[in-house]
Amino acid sequence: MSSKVVIQGDQTLGKIDRNIYSHFSEHLGRCIYEGFWVGEDSPIPNTAGIRNDVVEALKAISIPALRWPGGCFADEYHWKDGIGPRENRKRMINTHWGGVVENNHFGTHEFMQLCELLECEPIICGNVGSGTVQEMAEWVEYMTFDGVSPMAELRRANGREKPWKLTYFGVGNENWGCGGHMRPEYYADEYRRYQTYVRNYSGNVIHKIACGPNVDDYRWTEVLMREAHNHMHSLSLHYYTVPGTWEKKGNATQFTEEEWIVTLRKTLFMEELLTRHSAIMDKYDPAKRVGLVVDEWGNWFDVEPGTNPGFLYQQNTIRDALVAALNFHIFHNHNDRVRMTNIAQIVNVLQSVILTEGDKMLLTPTYHVFGMFKVHQDAERLALHLNTGNYTYGNESIPQVSASASKNGDGVIHISLCNVDTAKDAEVEIELRGLTEQNVEVSGTELTAAEMDAHNTFQQPDKVKPSAFTAFKVEGTTLKVKLSPMSVTVLELK
Repeated sequence: MSSKVVIQGDQTLGKIDRNIYSHFSEHLGRCIYEGFWVGEDSPIPNTAGIRNDVVEALKAISIPALRWPGGCFADEYHWKDGIGPRENRKRMINTHWGGVVENNHFGTHEFMQLCELLECEPIICGNVGSGTVQEMAEWVEYMTFDGVSPMAELRRANGREKPWKLTYFGVGNENWGCGGHMRPEYYADEYRRYQTYVRNYSGNVIHKIACGPNVDDYRWTEVLMREAHNHMHSLSLHYYTVPGTWEKKGNATQFTEEEWIVTLRKTLFMEELLTRHSAIMDKYDPAKRVGLVVDEWGNWFDVEPGTNPGFLYQQNTIRDALVAALNFHIFHNHNDRVRMTNIAQIVNVLQSVILTEGDKMLLTPTYHVFGMFKVHQDAERLALHLNTGNYTYGNESIPQVSASASKNGDGVIHISLCNVDTAKDAEVEIELRGLTEQNVEVSGTELTAAEMDAHNTFQQPDKVKPSAFTAFKVEGTTLKVKLSPMSVTVLELK
């Protein structure tokens, strides 16, 4: 059957926060070292040790914010080990990820400089699991205080006269798991204690993010909201799409059509998670002051054969592109509560937007979705009704088409569409209502592939990339569109 979309061009449903398109970086595998940091002496072109090609590629997709230093690594990270002359910094074993030596050459100053180069907001994740209240308080003071104090003087001695602007601070990470295996009641009390000392200095105002639930742990959300909602600005949520089991997750590039549809069906579970966690938050915060931050999401597959299993390096196909697009549509639909999300992770780890190998770099299909969807950042979500048939394989069945629409400050409308079917086109009729202009100018961009496992390699870095989309007809205020199988499409209406 064909699909029908009705878009109310004069009915806006709130802003799609640009921070929904944010990212996550951890001291894990080759994300920081080789991904971002190569050192000043590297033959790879860099600015103060940070590789230029990765920075320029990320600036092109307008990344709003970057989370660091973890992840599980955050709750064993002691920030004073990563400041001062690099030759004097402590070396340690990264016990969470691969058992490799962490030399702490990339620390607070380097991360803040990276964010300045990227023109994005830093998100610092503090150590609750193995750190102290004093340690966290002093880190905030070091970064943001402009007066006379031991930490401000230490920052100046390390070469930074003025403090940095720091908006977002996470008080712990996965404290139900690798961050301390805490009960929600215990973490709620610890959160209240730690956040007290995450102070606002010198005009800097910090948005405090509490560690939220693991997937569908609704009791965690209940306890945190009941005990601590007045002390937080946001609550986090972690959910990864894993097509198999945690022991055998599935291959990133060699998979069946059954694995294809299971992956997409599990991705759509994000809708239920956001709905149910939001309902609990509404009980304690009906005004929706507290945001929901999905600061770890994306596909998690088995590592690429021959790579360190602790490095979580995986390839990225057109399937990953659809997973990203479907998640974004779900996040848009919950824009009243979801204020930020961070895909895991930005370079060389899990569902990366960039892969590097020595001096080479490639952009993944997921990167291209971020590039195509950046038009939704800070735009007003438009009321949309979708009626679509299902894509079915074996015993699995999911909606064939997904859609979202927004209007930017110039009145330009963008419609993003997914066709998840591996073989069939999707005929979509889009009815535009409430437009003041009856003659619309339409253009489009499409990301698709001929094979389910199509991906970019260092030998073929442009195998999957966006191209102009012209398979549409404009009939007054109706658009008739033919979406390719396995495709993500964005239409622009002026």
